[in-house]
Amino acid sequence: MIAVGDLVAERSVHLTRESLVRYAGASGDFNPIHYRDDVASAVGLPGVLAHGMLTMGLAVETIVPWLGDAGRILEYGVRFTRPVVVDPDAGAWLQIIAKVGAVDEESARIDLTVTHAERTVLGKAQVRVRLV
Repeated sequence: MIAVGDLVAERSVHLTRESLVRYAGASGDFNPIHYRDDVASAVGLPGVLAHGMLTMGLAVETIVPWLGDAGRILEYGVRFTRPVVVDPDAGAWLQIIAKVGAVDEESARIDLTVTHAERTVLGKAQVRVRLV
């Protein structure tokens, strides 16, 4: 049985520039703001940014071991609130915490808190999952 407020998963993920290149290859998103400092700077960004969908995917994947089956995910949505700047040397760390936000007879809402450099990068990150 789960209850509102229960911690169901947490992890830290280290992103590197290599991570971004690999994701670009897998996703087909080769926007240069994800790998070229000069382009990111020219459009007013603070540096090369991680792909939003990469951040979103890493966040939801955090709960899959707890679920035991990704097929139990019914809905997932986020708001992108801040970019994840990936330093060429240090990379970027994402901290992900998943807690139960609501429970009914058939499903639960899992609230994800995703931070980078102590700032929330995904707002209203919520996953509705089917209970077993």
